[in-house]
Amino acid sequence: MEHHGIEALGAALAGSGDGPLALALAEDDVELDGTLRHHFDLGFACVLAVVPDDLPRPALADPRIRLLRAETRAGSSVANIVNAAIAAAAPGRWMFYGFNAEYLFFPFCEDRGVAELCAFAMEERRDALGGVTVDLFAADLDAHPDGVSTEAAHLDRIGYFAHGRRDAHGHELDRQWDIFGGLRLRFEEHVPEDRRQIQRPGLFRAAPGLRLGPDRLFDQAEYNSLQCPWHRSPTVAVASFRAAKALRRNPASREAIGGFDWPGASRFDWRSRQLLDLGLIEPGQWF
Repeated sequence: MEHHGIEALGAALAGSGDGPLALALAEDDVELDGTLRHHFDLGFACVLAVVPDDLPRPALADPRIRLLRAETRAGSSVANIVNAAIAAAAPGRWMFYGFNAEYLFFPFCEDRGVAELCAFAMEERRDALGGVTVDLFAADLDAHPDGVSTEAAHLDRIGYFAHGRRDAHGHELDRQWDIFGGLRLRFEEHVPEDRRQIQRPGLFRAAPGLRLGPDRLFDQAEYNSLQCPWHRSPTVAVASFRAAKALRRNPASREAIGGFDWPGASRFDWRSRQLLDLGLIEPGQWF
């Protein structure tokens, strides 16, 4: 069944249980079914596919898919959809949001499900697990002109840096970081300044009054932190073709960028072990 408009989000989620929920926002039809399948494989109880009216519905047939027809491309769409989902969900429900051609990874995700990770986070009294966006790209743009290839995906293995995040008065925020790297750093002149940093809240629990802002940060500071106050926590990564797609779609960057490949790139093997070895995710106390 299709539901139409953000105001119908509650109806779309009715009867979806209380297990972890993934929101998959479709900007185009690239890898939409693969994105849905990946998150079911991680153990999400429900995936809400949010698809604009001009795109076809997902071909993947699974009773855990809920379909909402709504705008995803406007600047305010992400926050509006996520905040509507938070308001519609039962307090405490774990959630993730991402776009098509974005894939959540966490330590040991090949053998452990997302519900197990969320249960561990609650034992640590965490309501959110921080993470980063890891840009994926096709190295051979002649073969893959849109920059996307799941079979030949690459990522930057070096070139990442971070600094402490500061508030409007210049005071450093506790356990919050701005992190940079990947395509957004290498081609920053083609990326809006407010889209360059790659830190993002990965998994989070719905809570009354919780809001995601236009800067993709939550209005409760602890949700934006990367670690516990007392030790390091597990972190997650979202492997994403979104930057590659945008750089190839925009005429100015498409003309200026001869290719994405460089000596600091490696083939992505679609395993959490690689991300752990590169330091892009960490297990914290979860062994």
